[in-house]
Amino acid sequence: MSAQPTRVLVVDDDRAMGELLDEGLRRRGLEVEPRASGEEALARLSQAPFDVVVTDLRMKGMDGLALCKRIAERDPDLPVIVLTAFGSIETAVAAMRVGAYDFATKPVQLDALALAISRAAQNRALTGEVKRLRDQLERGRAYGAMIGESPAMLEVRELLSRLSGADITVLITGESGTGKEVVARLLHENGPRAKGPFVAINVAAMPESLLESELFGHAKGAFTDAREARAGLFERAHGGTLFLDEIGEMPLAIQPKLLRVLEERIVRPLGSSREVPVDVRIVAATNRDLQTAIEERRFREDLYFRLEGVSVELPPLRARASDVLLLAQHFLLDMSKRAGRAAPTLSAKAAERLLAYPWPGNVRELRNAIERAVALARGDEIGVDDLPERVREHVASHVVVAAEDPSELVSMEEVERRYVLRVLEAVSGNRTAAARILGFDRKTLYRKLVAFGAEPRTP
Repeated sequence: MSAQPTRVLVVDDDRAMGELLDEGLRRRGLEVEPRASGEEALARLSQAPFDVVVTDLRMKGMDGLALCKRIAERDPDLPVIVLTAFGSIETAVAAMRVGAYDFATKPVQLDALALAISRAAQNRALTGEVKRLRDQLERGRAYGAMIGESPAMLEVRELLSRLSGADITVLITGESGTGKEVVARLLHENGPRAKGPFVAINVAAMPESLLESELFGHAKGAFTDAREARAGLFERAHGGTLFLDEIGEMPLAIQPKLLRVLEERIVRPLGSSREVPVDVRIVAATNRDLQTAIEERRFREDLYFRLEGVSVELPPLRARASDVLLLAQHFLLDMSKRAGRAAPTLSAKAAERLLAYPWPGNVRELRNAIERAVALARGDEIGVDDLPERVREHVASHVVVAAEDPSELVSMEEVERRYVLRVLEAVSGNRTAAARILGFDRKTLYRKLVAFGAEPRTP
């Protein structure tokens, strides 16, 4: 079902101005109710919900600042935009001090006012979403360590649920920071070897000279520093799961030895003639394109086929933008709990920055950003200034037009079409997330998609 239009309560004791705002804002797709005084506005707010209030500053009886203060006391999340013919800094400061979200000067530019209303409504929606996600996480409804409600993550969770109870080798692919080890641990904890050990190694972090000994073990005297025999990770993971992270970085010389262990389930420690049977489930992960590595002869094709029992591909965070706030809330609660303090809330403006940033470092980068924000927060709310500079200063550049070639120039309608469809693709088709990022309500987004031919018209 499409979202309702933004509901705006317009308060002005000047009848002509009230009619102008009413007509002009309605033409711009807003649902408007006019009231002629602050007292009437408060009475109406007690009867029905509104997304934004627009009020004149100078009115008989209760003026705009007094009304703004009363609204802030009753509903601090309801944004109020104050209109004034006296556009001074003092007026703006006074309005903000009593809780106004924004102010605009007369004569009113209706397009600019409609944009301010849209932003204010988006701010209110984000504030409500942050609270909803916080409540959801506090009630424990998140799916274990796999936080996310986006279509991409629902698909991953569905695949993992099908793998629960299975003992097959799994290859996890995805960009760095997408949570591959989290998935590996979930596969272990929900599999038949859950009571056995979970042993992990980052292949890329281990020097080649030590990797073979670390994996397979060594006998006493096998090399200069081998003063005693040592079991390798395969032996230590016996009966459980061995997680081989960054498997694409494994030296070519060790790959055939790993393949032999996987096929024969027998380990021969370095410098030893004995063979040790091992019963281990292998879960491997990589952020590399192993097919390209095979073509470049940096990875054995037979090892790849042995590792790829089932492939689980983790989407980058930019492809699951609707999960950003849910993850942020999860990290806020988790980090605050560890610190033994009440969790700060996330301001709507900070939430906007989190949604606008592309997160090249994925979930790991988001976690680090929230950890920094928790440490720097001055009070009980995280604001934009608490976020890393790269996040708060990021300016999205979504559409590029080659100006040198006139044939590449397109109309503004085409620019909008490309951008809307690109945002929709980035959030995996999630209409609510796309509308929030674009600053539309779902009904407006639906109309645009119909016009672009990307959505069938409802009969």
